[in-house]
Amino acid sequence: MELRKANWRRELRAMVSLAVPVVLSELGWMAMGVVDTMMVGRLGPAAIGAVALGNAICYTPSIFGIGLMLGLDTLVSQAYGREDHDECHRWLAQGVYLACFASAPIMVGIWLASFGLAHFGITAVVAEPASTYLRLLNWGTLPLLLYGATRRYLQGVRQVRVITLTYVFANLVNWFGNWVLIYGKLGFPALGVDGSAISTVLARVTMGVALMGFAWRYERGRGHPLFQHWAAPQMARLKRLLQLGAPAAGQVLIEVGAWNLATFSAGYLTPVALATHQIVLNYASVTYMVPLGVSAAAAVSVGHALGAGDAPRARRAGWLALGLGTSFMLLAAVVFLLVPRPLIELFSSDPQVLAVGPGLLGIVAAFEVFDGIQTVSTGALRGLGETQAPMWANLIAYFVLGLPLGFFLCFGLRWGIYGLWIGLTVALVFVALALLVRWRRDAQRQILA
Repeated sequence: MELRKANWRRELRAMVSLAVPVVLSELGWMAMGVVDTMMVGRLGPAAIGAVALGNAICYTPSIFGIGLMLGLDTLVSQAYGREDHDECHRWLAQGVYLACFASAPIMVGIWLASFGLAHFGITAVVAEPASTYLRLLNWGTLPLLLYGATRRYLQGVRQVRVITLTYVFANLVNWFGNWVLIYGKLGFPALGVDGSAISTVLARVTMGVALMGFAWRYERGRGHPLFQHWAAPQMARLKRLLQLGAPAAGQVLIEVGAWNLATFSAGYLTPVALATHQIVLNYASVTYMVPLGVSAAAAVSVGHALGAGDAPRARRAGWLALGLGTSFMLLAAVVFLLVPRPLIELFSSDPQVLAVGPGLLGIVAAFEVFDGIQTVSTGALRGLGETQAPMWANLIAYFVLGLPLGFFLCFGLRWGIYGLWIGLTVALVFVALALLVRWRRDAQRQILA
């Protein structure tokens, strides 16, 4: 009994030490967009709209590209668990090649989208700067995907603190670049919105170069030179990486697409409903970053244990991560229930927003735990090498159940924004229960195998 308790405590400490830097990194990713919006704020509403629109268009294909790298969580962590460091290096090489291959179609798509903004009814005062912003920001696609591949590699070999440090430095680069290039400081021309795009590209280049440098330094220190036997592209390995990464990227795309569609649909309601929706979505997004970080830690910890041939430890790692993620989300739910009005007041003092907001935060509180369960379960399953189940669960939950129900309640029964969020809650409950059952079954199979 004492030995079992010691194992749980040791693995809990390892999980927390892995999860906390990853959570901070996810928050750093959000901070970069916030900095861009804040820095162009003095240029007026049109500039804010251009940056917001450009980032929104660029976000979806970019997040899909980064999602393709998620298979490295499985492959690198399992190889690391087997202490096969050369195999870890080979998988990083294939991740770098995949990032290069995937960047080309993504960049073409973003470039084409930049010429179509004016044809969708967007006012010219926003569409024109957004178009140039988007074309400049597009140059950061390859560095962003290279960062994604290297980050997954570093997480797989338990080097997560350098990821946080890189995000802190990249945010400083982005802030300084915005200050210099938007407003023309230190002798540079004032480029306005274009300066913000260039600054973000520089920050992304910094992220990619820094993480590759950290990976090289770490492996050299261990006596496993990273580039000594750099692998050539190998079709069998690229195919295996895509077999894991494509469903994971699809799952991310489905989830992001569903929430973006909900936001778009809220635009057909009153301005108050849309504003409140956006405020509450900000809170849901921030809290989501914690289980998202824990999910990455779960993928790595489960993969390490499975690679080492220790299926019981893999199972414990998954359940520990689920406990951490759901505990935080339960705490967040309690906060949302106890002080909803002060939280809404941080964004708006409008009486109508304050009337709608607390009820909407109550709905968020109802799904927080389920959101934590589905997010961490996805990571734990990825550690086992299962990425298709989360994709199919999300597809059914959102596009067969949640969104149709939400649209019916919102527009059919005229429940308004509450109906839309009830539908989203049903989707999250379904995904959580489906993936929790799948994790329990697959983890037990590993032990019995």
